[in-house]
Amino acid sequence: MALPAPAENQPYCTVSALEAGFIYLNHAMFIDNATSNEGHRTPSLSFLLQHSKNNKKWVFDLGIRKDWKNSPPSVVKWIENVYPSDVPQDVVDSLAKGGMSPLDIDVVCLSHCHWDHTGYTPPFAKSEFIVGGETSQLFEGGFWPQNPESFFPADLLPTERTKFLGENTNWEPVGPFPRAYNYYGDGSLYIIDAPGHLFGHINLLARTSADGAWIYLAGDTAHHWNLITGESVIACGHPGHLHGTAHQNKELAEEMIRRVGELRKLPRVKVIIAHDKPWYDENKAGRAFFPGHIDSL
Repeated sequence: MALPAPAENQPYCTVSALEAGFIYLNHAMFIDNATSNEGHRTPSLSFLLQHSKNNKKWVFDLGIRKDWKNSPPSVVKWIENVYPSDVPQDVVDSLAKGGMSPLDIDVVCLSHCHWDHTGYTPPFAKSEFIVGGETSQLFEGGFWPQNPESFFPADLLPTERTKFLGENTNWEPVGPFPRAYNYYGDGSLYIIDAPGHLFGHINLLARTSADGAWIYLAGDTAHHWNLITGESVIACGHPGHLHGTAHQNKELAEEMIRRVGELRKLPRVKVIIAHDKPWYDENKAGRAFFPGHIDSL
């Protein structure tokens, strides 16, 4: 279960949180023992990762688009009726606070293609996009507006600049995860195949120091920390669900949650979920957000 030991002159990533909007989540939709049926204003976090040697710049997830009313009608209906959202500051605004623009970003990696993670992609006109291989299955019915019922706009992913991490990817085990992609080949950043929540769901495992610290960006592997700590199990049967639970495949999601729980037991590993309200409440407006960065353990 151990994570790879650092090499001599080990490269690593500096990780900064980015404000990317808020979504009201009802805990009863996600955990079986929620104490209320009320919504909680929860962040939809994004992250900037900068490599210590080559200075490549990554953004993991794009949160919610600021002009969400211009989303496909299916998404707008979902926001208005199930998941109220507000975006005082989007990813582009957050980058600007540190003197950076979307054109400075080398890679945009999306944990998955739900609207509260994809933001608005066209400003990232020079970036390579990376998504999980099964993401393509989401688009088999076509894009909006050609398909008026689609949740996915036609400009979501630039065809010529998008990489789908499928079976031709050099997957290898790392820690508790059977499928990880050593992106730079230097042990600084691993893309983790994280099935269960949605087709193509992926997470990131980044080394945050030259001497052995890590951060795990868990996306929507879990929407509430009680699932990772084992204090709750995945809620079933809530009327707001499309699949009976918040996940496309409950069994795979449970297995992925278990693996993240195992990872969390390892020394010097920080885990942050995409809608991490406790972490946000502790760190908002602090140095964890760009132009600052998250302290390494």
